[in-house]
Amino acid sequence: MREIFHRELEELGDHLVEMGKQVAAAIAKAGQAMREADLQLAEEVIDDDNRIDDLEDHIEQMSLIMLARQQPVATDLRLVVSAIRLSATLERMGDLARHVALVARSRYPQQASSGPMFDTLTEMSLVAEDIATMLVDLMVNHDLELVHRIATRDDSLDALLRQTFELLLVQNVELSRQEVVDAVLLSRFLERLGDHCVSGAKRVGYLVTGDLDASFLLRDDEPDSRHS
Repeated sequence: MREIFHRELEELGDHLVEMGKQVAAAIAKAGQAMREADLQLAEEVIDDDNRIDDLEDHIEQMSLIMLARQQPVATDLRLVVSAIRLSATLERMGDLARHVALVARSRYPQQASSGPMFDTLTEMSLVAEDIATMLVDLMVNHDLELVHRIATRDDSLDALLRQTFELLLVQNVELSRQEVVDAVLLSRFLERLGDHCVSGAKRVGYLVTGDLDASFLLRDDEPDSRHS
């Protein structure tokens, strides 16, 4: 029974990685669709979101069956519970990629923005794509240094979000009403992608270390406030 259970755990991990790869691909396609006004890519992201949702449902059902049949404890229990939570985070990331694609589709054949705002949104989309790729790498390799890199890149997204507000409220860039609405929505969707990547990275960190206090987020040269 234990051998079967551990094979099921490996299968569960494979499904999670596959889901992560599909989400990262959706984020990359959605960003490209936004930047290049690519209708076909936008449609692909929107259609493929159903597959991401189906994967989350399968992972959740598989995890609940394993909990009921095997009643795992300690590390095995952590693996199963983490899988449920991580799949939910990935599903929300897929939804956000779909939201970006929907905006791109609604503005076709034009781009969703122009000028300095377009430049900022472009950078945000590239950072979001980079973070999602790092999250998948973390899921595969369990290199906790990637948690720090993801958090740092998320800080960049936060700064870019503030930059969009400055463009709208301080610099008063020339945009149509629709472009203003799109800029606010897109910047928020992209910023939230970064937040969910950080959340997913923390979940992988807990999966690897079992550390509920997330002290694995501290670098070697950073003080741990719990012991200061």
